[in-house]
Amino acid sequence: MRLCTHHQLWLWSSFLLILFGLSGSVSAAEEQGWERYSNESTLEVLTIDSEGEEHWSTFWLVVLDGQCYLRLGTRGAERIERNTKQPHVSIKIAGQRSDQVLVIRAPEMAEAVAAAMAEKYWSDLYVRYFRHPMTVRLEMGE
Repeated sequence: MRLCTHHQLWLWSSFLLILFGLSGSVSAAEEQGWERYSNESTLEVLTIDSEGEEHWSTFWLVVLDGQCYLRLGTRGAERIERNTKQPHVSIKIAGQRSDQVLVIRAPEMAEAVAAAMAEKYWSDLYVRYFRHPMTVRLEMGE
């Protein structure tokens, strides 16, 4: 009987270790995603122009299917296009800074992002009528 109890204890211990290990992996994966920022209103993006001047721009953001999207106005789009560190930028969000964030054009998401912006931000009632020549997705670098 003693062998059986020891064996059962070993099985339960192994089960609990695996269970906690898996839940820890899920939490780590969730922490790396954009979902944790879905309630944030804005983020700041650092671009550097051809003279080496740094400029922080503030943008609204939406998170759709775990991805972060920005809808850029004319000045924001120009700053991204002229950024000497393309395709990377630095961002500040929720008191944290991340460097080597990849900016990927996502024109196919323009309508979905506009709809999400309208739902998230009440003042989009006015802002949506401004020109937004670029929609982008951000991806965290390694």
